[in-house]
Amino acid sequence: MVGADELRAAMRRFPAGVAVVTVALDDERFGITVASLVSLSLEPPLVGISIGLQSSIHEPLRRARRFAVNVLAGDQGGLAQHFARSGLPPLVAWTGIALRESALAEPLLEGALAWLECATQAEYEAGDHTIFVGSVESVELGRDEDGLAYARSDYHSV
Repeated sequence: MVGADELRAAMRRFPAGVAVVTVALDDERFGITVASLVSLSLEPPLVGISIGLQSSIHEPLRRARRFAVNVLAGDQGGLAQHFARSGLPPLVAWTGIALRESALAEPLLEGALAWLECATQAEYEAGDHTIFVGSVESVELGRDEDGLAYARSDYHSV
């Protein structure tokens, strides 16, 4: 049987786009870096994200029933690293983070390549993660530059 370390080593060799998923719940903001964003359907517009059961954003995301996806630019590796750290208190996580206005509650990160605001349509338990399916309610394009990818345990502009 394949172990977690073997799978992790193999997947580190597979470049994946990087985004930050943000959630607002009860006047608190939450954010997490993901490399699991996937387009699931164009009609209707659906995306999927995979979030670990032990992640501090898991329950707020489940309860909020909405989230935003901030697709990161190639020069936003520091922002990706910031939201990849687990256990940051929400106040610390958002100190010094530039945000842009939104009609919805989810925080949108300034300088992203695109923003997708989603309503959670379904959840599927998958091992130690939950796959959240989001119905995309709005899309806004940001900068037209290289994107951020994660491979071999580091961020790369592509």
